[in-house]
Amino acid sequence: MFVPTESVLAIIIRGTLMYLAMFVLLRIFRRSPGSLGVADLLVIVVIADAAQNGMTGEAKSVTEALVLIGTIIFWNYMIDWLAFRWKWLEKVLEPQPLALVKNGRMLRQNMASEMITRDELLGRLREQGVEDISTVKECRLESNGEFSVIRHDGKANEGNKKSNSPVN
Repeated sequence: MFVPTESVLAIIIRGTLMYLAMFVLLRIFRRSPGSLGVADLLVIVVIADAAQNGMTGEAKSVTEALVLIGTIIFWNYMIDWLAFRWKWLEKVLEPQPLALVKNGRMLRQNMASEMITRDELLGRLREQGVEDISTVKECRLESNGEFSVIRHDGKANEGNKKSNSPVN
């Protein structure tokens, strides 16, 4: 149960290769509208199931599972640390904010590149308290998938966050 049936180095190499391959694929083929839809969740579950065989091979011990989990956590932390340390890498790994509305006009080409429909955008603006798109100076899809909105009146909203400022 605790004695590895495979080499620990082989497990680390398998975990590294699978994690980095999945990381690259999910970075290239991702849509980040802020929340996971059913199809997005299904893709992640299927990828995880398919990757399991590539990572574990015939692994059957607790030790092998813990080594594999440790390897995945290590690479997740390492990529975040490297992106924090080197800004050029952060720009490669994290998408830049994308303007969706500029001076009350939808930027349809940018919306199309993220597969954001008119109705989805208008819904997100309503969540921000925007009733009329002409009042929006700029709306951006941020790297975390949230929509940030700056109105012509200077008021700014980001995501679905509530203000913590005291009411006078």
